[in-house]
Amino acid sequence: MNPILSALPTTVFEVMSQLARETGAVNLGQGFPDDPGPLDVRQKAAEAVVDGWNQYPPMMGLAELREAAAKHYKHWQGLDLDPNSEIMVTSGATEAIAGALMALITPGDEVVLFEPMYDAYLPLVRRAGGIPKFVTLTPPHFGLTEEALAKAFSPKTRVVLFNNPLNPTATIFGKADLDLLADFCIRHDAIVVCDEVWEHVVFDGHRHASVLGRPDMRERTVKISSAGKIFSLTGWKVGLVMAAPAIMRVLAKAHQFITFTTPPNLQAAVAYGLGKDDGYFEGMRADFQRSRDRFAAGLRDLGFTVLPSAGTYFVNVDIAPLGESDDVDFCRRLVTENGVAAIPVSAFYAEGAVRNVVRFCFAKRDATLDAALERLAARRPR
Repeated sequence: MNPILSALPTTVFEVMSQLARETGAVNLGQGFPDDPGPLDVRQKAAEAVVDGWNQYPPMMGLAELREAAAKHYKHWQGLDLDPNSEIMVTSGATEAIAGALMALITPGDEVVLFEPMYDAYLPLVRRAGGIPKFVTLTPPHFGLTEEALAKAFSPKTRVVLFNNPLNPTATIFGKADLDLLADFCIRHDAIVVCDEVWEHVVFDGHRHASVLGRPDMRERTVKISSAGKIFSLTGWKVGLVMAAPAIMRVLAKAHQFITFTTPPNLQAAVAYGLGKDDGYFEGMRADFQRSRDRFAAGLRDLGFTVLPSAGTYFVNVDIAPLGESDDVDFCRRLVTENGVAAIPVSAFYAEGAVRNVVRFCFAKRDATLDAALERLAARRPR
């Protein structure tokens, strides 16, 4: 057995979801909405599977989707992309990340990772032969510092895996952070793989800025997006990869031998969805922001210290003021005693874990959030 994969424990998501199923808890752990997603986009997928092409689509993705993506990102982020040479469709963002790491890492290369991080990053880096170097981010702002980057970057740095907006902290890296990161990447001749799946799920007037949009980073950036996050259809697994042609040629070779292609009906539906007017995207953000505000206010009323949430489906609480110092134990008690499943943020660290932060998913119906708050009010964690 491969030692990297065989040694991996069961993910915290599965542990907490299993406990939620066993106890009948309200599951605010794993990040998915309890809503079916936009009806018109789902109808387009249904129409395409009945009336459309169901054999192999092009390996790079349907032309209509790549063209729609080019128009979408020109409108929303000011990116000038050639749909024929700079955009590729994958079976989800995780496949895109895995393929990018396989394509860009030569065994022994150092890879900079920012923790807390999405749990797939580290095993994928190690399986590709990369040597991880960690930048540890701390609450409440989880920002970058020159000192932390200087410790992680070296002459052996070849790839940087960067998530913005950042899951699980629900924070957005601002211009100063991106300037600092770009400076280090250019100085060390590194390629940055940008996981930007939450680019449309941002609040309080924020507008996402992609690293790919910087002229000084255009030839050394891979941008990864997710239709599942853009349209709240997390089970669809349709990813978009964008990069300069020289990089894309290598990324495409990795994709060709991982999944090769993605269901054409879903691609057709995503192409339609990317062309929706601004009102859809603004309304989607407003709905999630309202849910965030509703749930965060409820948590504060119960005495929880709520950390800022600028994007994603998540809101975090600091449990230290409750006299708690072990987020894993806290979450186990929360699900078994209170009937609410959450995620301990320490699970997203490889080194120097912060153990006083717990993450809730607020991308739920009002009734689901209210039920969770009622349970928390009735049986406070000790």
